[in-house]
Amino acid sequence: MPLGLPSTFSICAADPETGEVGVAVQSKYFAVGAVVPWAKSGVGGVATQAAGVSAYGPRVLELLEDGKDPAAALQAALADDDGRETRQLGVVTADGRAAAHTGSECNEWAGHEVGPGFAVQGNILAGPAVVADMARAFRESGGTLVERLVTALEAGQAAGGDSRGQQSAAVVVERVGARDEGREGVDRVADLRVDDHEQPIAELRRLVDIHLRWDVLRRASGHHRDGGYAEGIGILADGLDRLGEDATLLYDLACYEALDGRRDDALAHLRRSLELEPGYREMAAGDADFARLSDDPEFRTLVV
Repeated sequence: MPLGLPSTFSICAADPETGEVGVAVQSKYFAVGAVVPWAKSGVGGVATQAAGVSAYGPRVLELLEDGKDPAAALQAALADDDGRETRQLGVVTADGRAAAHTGSECNEWAGHEVGPGFAVQGNILAGPAVVADMARAFRESGGTLVERLVTALEAGQAAGGDSRGQQSAAVVVERVGARDEGREGVDRVADLRVDDHEQPIAELRRLVDIHLRWDVLRRASGHHRDGGYAEGIGILADGLDRLGEDATLLYDLACYEALDGRRDDALAHLRRSLELEPGYREMAAGDADFARLSDDPEFRTLVV
């Protein structure tokens, strides 16, 4: 098999409780996130790799949406493909059903493991432990689906990963209803890509840590529009408890608290935000969210 193909290791997974579905992937291939992972909220996730055909991603999702189960969707997509034995695909539905196909002509080591809510697959791997450890790590890990997917990639790399080495990694997650939580109007909650890096999974983890903070901001923002300030405060406070101090989370929390009439809390959180990020001082001075505090001497001291 030529080297310039997205041979790789990946995981498709769903969390029926949260409605999230996603795919994570790593490969010795440039920009693997552009060709292997596919996800659609309420439908499922697909990875198409080895001598991969990217068009199988949306095709399998269409078949799932038409009511086919995962195994039947894979069979239908590959039915007229003379190169099916060089293909590897994994699929999971939003309700947790999963299937995978590893063609007999995929380069060794190649294989997959399917379980409740996930399908792990890989080819040109250091050995079967890569897939086994990814599946174990996913089953045993906690956190959001984004975090669990990347944890699985980390476990696969620790077991030897792609025998050719590392280059790119990606994770994509969608959730039904996410479009109503923020301003973007889409169900995609994470789409992170590392296109070329010596340690792409480590870099992807760094991006995920940033994403988790911005996802808190995104979910809280929906309540800013509708005046649900108490709900926004709850989301931001939970985010700070889980993720630790962050200047932007603290700033937005102070905004919501000021709008909700919680003067003391707003001033305390704004003060700490400005200690961590003095560059926010000028913005706070003219921020309409702090209009109730504009004549407050303590607020004026903070922002001048």
